[in-house]
Amino acid sequence: MTAGLPSRVLDAARDPRPVLVVLHQESSSPGRIGQILNEAGIALDIRRPVIGEALPSTLEKHRGAIVFGGPPSANDAEAYLRDEVDWLDVPLRENRPFLGICLGAQMLVKHLGGTVAPHPEGLVEVGYYDLKATAAGRAFMPHWPDVVYQWHREGFDLPRDMVLLAEGERFPNQAYRYGEQAFGVQFHAELTLAMLYRWTTRGHERLSLPGAQARRAHFEGRAAYDAPIRRWLVEFLTRVFGEERAPA
Repeated sequence: MTAGLPSRVLDAARDPRPVLVVLHQESSSPGRIGQILNEAGIALDIRRPVIGEALPSTLEKHRGAIVFGGPPSANDAEAYLRDEVDWLDVPLRENRPFLGICLGAQMLVKHLGGTVAPHPEGLVEVGYYDLKATAAGRAFMPHWPDVVYQWHREGFDLPRDMVLLAEGERFPNQAYRYGEQAFGVQFHAELTLAMLYRWTTRGHERLSLPGAQARRAHFEGRAAYDAPIRRWLVEFLTRVFGEERAPA
């Protein structure tokens, strides 16, 4: 693993508890993140608040939590979304491993008093865009992808005490750390090929938004950039949800 950091491993035998997965559509899946965790023998406890499934009042029975993206905005007024933003106090209060992806990252920003808003010029990121790790990001893990997949119209600022791990040109804040156990990323490393077909078909109207890439560029980008994204994701999930190896 990373030089200078404790060696960690995704191993269900060390911690048999499932990871709580929060999805925002009835048909959504945890994608490649689910595949990686399942390959490591780690079970998923999938909840969908949008169809009335409750979130647990404690994470004592979970290894940690991952809140995924979805069509809503973190600024929407639906009761289940407001409740979910409030629920984020649970992993923070219990200091449990937490990862927010796109909407999930924006929800944690909202929970901590930050702002989620569209680009001032109305631009979006829909397709593959450049990413640059900060010094703090490289200290956490040295190998970050240079290009990542995006599917969002809003970005966020960083509330006090959040540490920026990676940045972009159009939306500067792309990955952050809050405390020792909470992380957020704006991009979608969990994307599978099936998800790419589904998103660019069902969400085709987003491909015509200002700054979005044409559908063909999404598939060309996957062929060019997906391998380092997957390598990063495996290491990142291991750093966040893995257990320290016993000394040899």
